[in-house]
Amino acid sequence: MQISGKVFVITGAGNGIAREVALGIARKGGHVAALDVSEEGLEQTAALAVGLPGRVTTHVVNIADRDAVAALPAAIIAEHHHIDGLLNIAGIIQKFVPINDLAWDQIERVIDVNLYGVLNTVKAFLPHLIARPEATLVNVASMGAYAPVPGQGVYGATKAAVAQLSRALHSELMETGVRVTGVFPGAIGTNISMNSGVMTEDEMKKMMAAAGDKARKTTTPVEAGRQIIEAIEKGSYEIFIGQDARIMSRLSRLNPKRAAGLIYSQMKNLLG
Repeated sequence: MQISGKVFVITGAGNGIAREVALGIARKGGHVAALDVSEEGLEQTAALAVGLPGRVTTHVVNIADRDAVAALPAAIIAEHHHIDGLLNIAGIIQKFVPINDLAWDQIERVIDVNLYGVLNTVKAFLPHLIARPEATLVNVASMGAYAPVPGQGVYGATKAAVAQLSRALHSELMETGVRVTGVFPGAIGTNISMNSGVMTEDEMKKMMAAAGDKARKTTTPVEAGRQIIEAIEKGSYEIFIGQDARIMSRLSRLNPKRAAGLIYSQMKNLLG
C-alpha cells in the first residue's frame, strides 16, 4: 500500500511505538486519526506532527469502551472523509506477579484493553475498510504471545488471542482489498510499565537495574515504527521486531519447553 494520501486510525498514538508510527506515516504524506486515552499524550504527538506533510487529528478514547469506539468512525470520516487503515497498537501489561497473585480487577483490565479493545475497533472500523479499494489492518501482538514470560501470563494470553484473531481475519478477508498484518515485537524501549499503571518511575528503575544487560538490548520505538510502516507498504502477513522476537519464535516452534525454560531463567528476577 502507498502511504501518501491514505488515512490511518492508530490506537495508543499518545506515546511509544504508536506515536512513532503516526509521525512516520505523516512524514510520508499519510493522514492519521490518533487515538489514545491520554489527552496530554495526544497533544504531544500532534505538536510533534506540526509541519509534516500528513494531517494528524486527535481523538481521546478508551478503546475498552465499546460505545465510545462505535462512535469513532463517523467522527473520523467527518474529519478525513474516509478510512484506509486501522492500526491496533495500544496495549498494557499486568503487574509482574504470578497469576495466582493477580487480582481479578487487574486481570479484567488487561483483557478489556488488549483483547476487547482490539475487537471493539475491528468491529467498528472493518466495514469501512472493506469498502475501500485497498486497506490495511495491523494488530500488534507480542513475543509474549508465543514465549511465556513469568509474571505476564494474562498479558501473554491476550496477545496470543490477538495473534490468532489476526490470522483468522487474514483468512476471512482474502477476497477483499484488506491486507492484515500481525506484529510481534520483542523488547522495545518504551515506558509501557508506567503507562500501564503497574509501576512507578522508581519501581521501573529498579526493574531495569535487575534486568541488567537484557534491559539495554531493546529495539527503539523509532525502529519498531519504521518496520511497521514498511510492513504496511509491503502488505506483510506477519513481522517479528527485534532479534529476540525472531530467535524466540524459531525456538518456541522447535522446542517450546526449552524456550519457556530459557525465558524463565532470564526473567524470574522481575517477579514481584
